[in-house]
Amino acid sequence: MSKKNVDDYLQEGMYGTRLPNESERKMYLGTFRERVAFVLTIGEVMSNKGLAELKRQLKQHPKAKILLNGNISYSFLKEEKALADRFSIPHTTVSNQENDTEIGLVLTYPYAVDIDQISLKDIEEKLAPKEKEDEEEKNSNPSKGIVSKLKNFFH
Repeated sequence: MSKKNVDDYLQEGMYGTRLPNESERKMYLGTFRERVAFVLTIGEVMSNKGLAELKRQLKQHPKAKILLNGNISYSFLKEEKALADRFSIPHTTVSNQENDTEIGLVLTYPYAVDIDQISLKDIEEKLAPKEKEDEEEKNSNPSKGIVSKLKNFFH
């Protein structure tokens, strides 16, 4: 470890102790990216677009905690808080007027979990090909009923 010089002490005295990954902490409402399991943007929270996925994520991560952006009106956070209460997940509202972030909700752990797809958009894109495959599979397997047999007989 390197020794601190006078400039380091002066910088700490004037601006406070440097925090690692400070920009990452600002973006994810005070936590690190590696601890995040799921996020919703402010727009997704306000439009209740990600409620179904949030419910699925809360079932999948019962030991996590929710951080809510304090810049969002309480009326828009009602549904998310109700879901958290239903699954007994603690939630905290983070109000920091100095930090401007587009994240509205963070499902996080106190330790690293390193999940690749954490945003609603990424998860939907990941699930979309699977849903298409399932639909194609259903369409390719004709039902064995009398009507389908008659259709096959006449073709």
